[in-house]
Amino acid sequence: MQIKEKNRCRNRQQPFAKNLNQYEALRDYIDMNFEGLRDDVLSMIAGESVPVNTGSFTNDMATFHTEDDVLTLLIHLGYLAYDYDNKTVKIPNNEVRAEYVSSVSVSDWGEVSKALKNSADTLNAIWQKRPVQVAEGIRQAHFETSHLQYNDENALSYTISLALYAARNFYTVHRELAGGQGFADLVFLPRKKFQEKPALVVELKWNESANGA
Repeated sequence: MQIKEKNRCRNRQQPFAKNLNQYEALRDYIDMNFEGLRDDVLSMIAGESVPVNTGSFTNDMATFHTEDDVLTLLIHLGYLAYDYDNKTVKIPNNEVRAEYVSSVSVSDWGEVSKALKNSADTLNAIWQKRPVQVAEGIRQAHFETSHLQYNDENALSYTISLALYAARNFYTVHRELAGGQGFADLVFLPRKKFQEKPALVVELKWNESANGA
């Protein structure tokens, strides 16, 4: 079965909401032990899109053979938005993203769960200039994410997005924002009602000093 419309999933949300607790059901689906599913869920929480093959889906809520089957069901349930042209999925908005974070935070996802739960503390540590706590928060977000490498700046920006998930409440996040001498990897600009918060600029370097960044 091919999905022909990006918004078809919206029509399927109500029966699901009536029959199951959405929060618990989402946790059950993303906890399924298919290779790559956990990393792709974390990528989407961080704001990325991931590829999906919807062709093998069996159109029920009980038969799953691959990660793609789970992602396709989440499209139908309204938990993912499908880009038909690029054959990718992403989390559609911040409200749904918050449900994913809540589900992951109480799942057995080790240090990643802890990093998401502690992201507000990590953000406060930045505001209060406590580098040791900031470094620990980032370490937790990087641990157990198997497709990440320390020498990949794109992967490290994903790690920062997870470690600072709570910043989305206060900031608009920009990736590769143009600056005076190039591009900043991540820039957090305070929202209008939080103008008292400092802007945050993240420059990622591999095997270079902080002064180099």
